[in-house]
Amino acid sequence: MKKHNIRIVGGEYRRTPIPVIEGEGLRPTPDRVRETLFNWLNHFWAGDFSDKRVLDLFAGTGALGFEAASRGVTHVQMVESNPAAVAAIRALRNKLGALQVRVHAGDAMVALNRLGDARFDLVLLDPPFGKNWLDMLWDKLPNVLSSDGLLYIEAEAAFQAPQQFEVLRSGKAGQVHFQLLRFAATQKTDNNSPFHNA
Repeated sequence: MKKHNIRIVGGEYRRTPIPVIEGEGLRPTPDRVRETLFNWLNHFWAGDFSDKRVLDLFAGTGALGFEAASRGVTHVQMVESNPAAVAAIRALRNKLGALQVRVHAGDAMVALNRLGDARFDLVLLDPPFGKNWLDMLWDKLPNVLSSDGLLYIEAEAAFQAPQQFEVLRSGKAGQVHFQLLRFAATQKTDNNSPFHNA
C-alpha cells in the first residue's frame, strides 16, 4: 500500500512525485540528503552527467536512481528485490518515459555477480540497515566500478572504507551517515550491462 510521496529534487523530472510503499527496510533518502549528494556530484563531474553510467543497487523507491536520470545520465541500472517496489519503479519509469532507466528485480548480490564486465561511473548503496551489507559488498564493488568511479553509501553508523577508496565528502542527517567515495583503479572498461529485463 502506498504510504506517501516524496519528490525528485532537481533536473528534468524535478518535483515529480515518487510513491513510497510500505516495505521492510525501505527508507527513501531524504530530499536534503539527495540534494547534497547531487551537488557533490555536480562538483566532481564538472556539471556534466551526460556520459555517466549509474548502478542503484538497493533502489527501494528509486529516488536516487531517478535523481540521476533526471540530471541526464546516459544509463541507470536499478536493482530491487521487493516486488511491489519494483512495480512502482517501473510504473514511474514508464510514466516519465525515462528510457535510460533499466530495472532488475532480484537480490543485490546475485545482480552483482551477473554484471560481468559492466562498469559504472557511480554506484549508489542505500542498503537495509542492520544486515551487514557493506561487509559483504566491499570486495565485489571494484568489479563494477570504472577507474575513478564514485561510490555513494548510506549507513546506520559511521564506517571505514577499504584503502582503495578515497573519502571525498561525508555527512550525517539524523541517524544516517552518508559518504561519497572515489575508487582508485588502474584501468577502465566500458562495456554495456548484460541486463536486458525491463
